[in-house]
Amino acid sequence: MTELRKRGGGGGDTDSTDNISDKEADGDDRLGLQGDTEGECDGDSKADTPDVPLSTADTDNTPQCLNKALEGLPPRWKNYWIRGVLSIAMISGFFLIIYMGPITLLLVVMTVQIKCFHEIIIIGYRVYHSYDLPWFRTLSWYFLICVNYFFYGETLADYFGALVQREEPLQFLSRYHRFISFALYLAGFCMFVLSLVKKHYRLQFYMFAWTHVTLLIVVTQSHLVIQNLFEGMIWFIVPISIVICNDIMAYLFGFFFGRTPLIKLSPKKTWEGFIGGFFSTVVFGFILAYLLSQFQYFVCPVGFNSETNGFTIECEPSDIFVMQEYTLPSVIQNTIGWKTVTLYPFQIHSIFLSSFASLIGPFGGFFASGFKRAFKIKDFASTIPGHGGIMDRFDCQYLMATFVHVYIASFIRGPNPSKVLQQLLMLQPEQQLGIFHTLHSHLRDKGMLPPAVSKAE
Repeated sequence: MTELRKRGGGGGDTDSTDNISDKEADGDDRLGLQGDTEGECDGDSKADTPDVPLSTADTDNTPQCLNKALEGLPPRWKNYWIRGVLSIAMISGFFLIIYMGPITLLLVVMTVQIKCFHEIIIIGYRVYHSYDLPWFRTLSWYFLICVNYFFYGETLADYFGALVQREEPLQFLSRYHRFISFALYLAGFCMFVLSLVKKHYRLQFYMFAWTHVTLLIVVTQSHLVIQNLFEGMIWFIVPISIVICNDIMAYLFGFFFGRTPLIKLSPKKTWEGFIGGFFSTVVFGFILAYLLSQFQYFVCPVGFNSETNGFTIECEPSDIFVMQEYTLPSVIQNTIGWKTVTLYPFQIHSIFLSSFASLIGPFGGFFASGFKRAFKIKDFASTIPGHGGIMDRFDCQYLMATFVHVYIASFIRGPNPSKVLQQLLMLQPEQQLGIFHTLHSHLRDKGMLPPAVSKAE
């Protein structure tokens, strides 16, 4: 610890306020917060600037065979083909993952979450590492584990009540889940306080906040993706697909027709791409909703079968996945000659989802662009040739997942009988019996029980 303080002090042992302020200001510069005063830093600050680049995104990791096949093309067209080939490969992988079922989807969501968290944290770590201060990266991953334990524990209790009730260790963890989660977080909080190093307090609190904001953006919204999945795979597939469609179509319209810049944060975005992407996405989402609404595999909530110890996707489809006839407004009737149309109600919902993905979703990308500009990096990483890092592909997906979760809770979801039943099964037998008698009396008063049952009571 003494060695760290000597390095941070820059030589002398003075504890003057000016010395602390200088080092804290230097910490601000390392975080990219210097604004317009970058040229005013003194020689010591420049010499202290870390040699490690903030991003490896400029590294060309395009497969050699693809580079060789595209050599001789202008850079613009080469990038177009690289992005196109890799997009097709990723979409094919997405279809394969859907085919493999809910468990695979859960694992993929968790893997993407961890990779996105890593890409954001590593940006801060490369700056922070120059101070050689303890525990930042360790604590960041520890907090990731704590938050995942909290969210996945809640999911386990909500959707796997029968399994929890059957296993005694899980009963204990479920009963005291929130207390255990808080205790784990509190341990990390205490470790952070103990790791504070004199003259670097401000920088350490910057990085503490960095970690927590990253957890809020990545882990919390990944949890919402999983919640949407349990409502039915269609609520997972359609939102992700329309964001992908909007991204691709906006790129294509902008590539071929783009002339008018859309926003300064992202100079390559154009109004032509934005508008073309909107109409294409609404049409695509409407068609995809029609196709998926026909299959129980996509529309039924994902449940857990305690007898088979596996996921089940069987149900009587809800009303939004049953064909209904709608009367068209008189203006449209006079124009096209149709009086009614038959649609799945979910197709109407898909229009609102597509509109959000096209009009508001891109602001997730603009937010990410602003973040990258603030730290003077091109991409979060160089994981996917032509696309950047995983976070570069999922910046809009997380915002979309939050909207879908709120949309379901506000306009779709009603009481879930299976979840209520699982919660009842976790009660004591005396409590279950009391609920049975109360429910029996309620149904009898409403005249829903046969007379014979009423007399027997």
